[in-house]
Amino acid sequence: MTARLLDPRPHGAEQAPPGTTAVVVGGGLAGVAAACVLAERGVSVTLLEREHFLGGRAGAWTEQLPDGTSFEMERGFHAFFRQYYNLQALLRRIDPELSFLEPLEDYPIHGPDGEEQSFHGLPTTTPANLITLVRRSPAISFRQLAKVSVPRALEMLTYEAERTYARRDGGDAGSYLDSLNFPPRARRLFFDVFAHSFFNPEREMSAGELLMMFHFYFTGNPEGLVFDVSKRPFSHAIWDPMAEYLASRGVDTRLGVTVDAVARSQGTRWRVTAGAEAWEADVVVLGLPVSGLQEVVEASPDLDDADWRDEVAALALTHPFVVWRLWLDRPTEPGRAPFVGTTGLGPLDNISLYQLFEDESRSWAERTGGSVVELHAYAVDPETSEAEMRRLLLDGLHRLYPETAGAEVVDERYLVRRDCPAFAPGSYARRPGVETPFEGVAIAGDLVRLPFPSALMERATASGFMAANAVLAPYGVRSEPIRTVPPRGLLSWLPSGRG
Repeated sequence: MTARLLDPRPHGAEQAPPGTTAVVVGGGLAGVAAACVLAERGVSVTLLEREHFLGGRAGAWTEQLPDGTSFEMERGFHAFFRQYYNLQALLRRIDPELSFLEPLEDYPIHGPDGEEQSFHGLPTTTPANLITLVRRSPAISFRQLAKVSVPRALEMLTYEAERTYARRDGGDAGSYLDSLNFPPRARRLFFDVFAHSFFNPEREMSAGELLMMFHFYFTGNPEGLVFDVSKRPFSHAIWDPMAEYLASRGVDTRLGVTVDAVARSQGTRWRVTAGAEAWEADVVVLGLPVSGLQEVVEASPDLDDADWRDEVAALALTHPFVVWRLWLDRPTEPGRAPFVGTTGLGPLDNISLYQLFEDESRSWAERTGGSVVELHAYAVDPETSEAEMRRLLLDGLHRLYPETAGAEVVDERYLVRRDCPAFAPGSYARRPGVETPFEGVAIAGDLVRLPFPSALMERATASGFMAANAVLAPYGVRSEPIRTVPPRGLLSWLPSGRG
């Protein structure tokens, strides 16, 4: 299985007509990807972002520790998987060799009572990766494997978007995983961590979406399960250089600007307003999160297609997620992995030891003798109090890493955010795509439906490229090529009745 190239207009014009203008709303990965392509094709671009930093959920901002040390705070650890082809293409604009990334040798899954599942050294292709994983896993034997529901399990290898979503989008991921009949221990180590990492609770997430993501990350991924991590804070490694790159292409980036509405204009096609300010543009890309997109569309009566407005209104947010970064007064034990997934430890979903991979945290740890530990909890019950969540997360950390139990917390940052899209059962058919009914307007972000498997940071970036391609299509401008994992599973040729 190899990556696929999508390039709808490889021989179009190199540049848009002189004087073509664009407003891109949203400075996350989706908006920045769109702004890059538009500016590279000669469009005069204004990029508007409501925060005071670029990057969206992958952004970073400066804060201070009690001793006056400045540091860059982020919204949590991000893994750069090797099949994030479009994200890599975006980042190569500022770092052609991707030198700020470093591969992890493994990202083990840890559970209670010493349970551990390693992904180190797996073959990169299916089915060899699956066979090797099962053969060496302590969580399942081939005798237990014989009890697994073969027709249900085959659906992981027979992914094909139209068929898979038609059959599975109406059901929830938790029920599908139940139907596999995996031993409880194997289910926890193989599937529960994976399902949680998309921020949606299993019982409130489409089984079709889960199967797509399993295909994208595992059974249809030709690059293997190893991922890279950033050796520097994202602001230093990505967003400061990206701001310089955008400026070199003539992009006018405005931070701290919250867009109110989009309206038709007499002089150009569109007028984008933010308070007392307004920008005229031939094309507009809305690279906003769910709530921001809904607010702008609701306030924009000129975006007047009723069915499309209903699709946008039907988008929803999933449960909150928690990021808790702790500066501790003592080190973690030697040999700890930089990143581990966790299961069976309450709401704790993973632990990152920042001093093991990021230069800023490493410098602090070397100077103080401490450590920088980050805990994540995804798909958090909104009714859980902060005090209870802190207690549960610390309990999970101390159970897994006992050396932290007596540590003093030098400083901390506790973030709760609720802005990730929900992928509820039955939502796929109503999810809007990149193109809209309005010429010159496109939307982008991980909330949109794409015509190929993709997720998280890669989905946001790919949709940004696609949005730029869509609004440039009437001008006949050369498209930005898009690479994807194979769109169908290894056994997708099986009759639909099988699996």
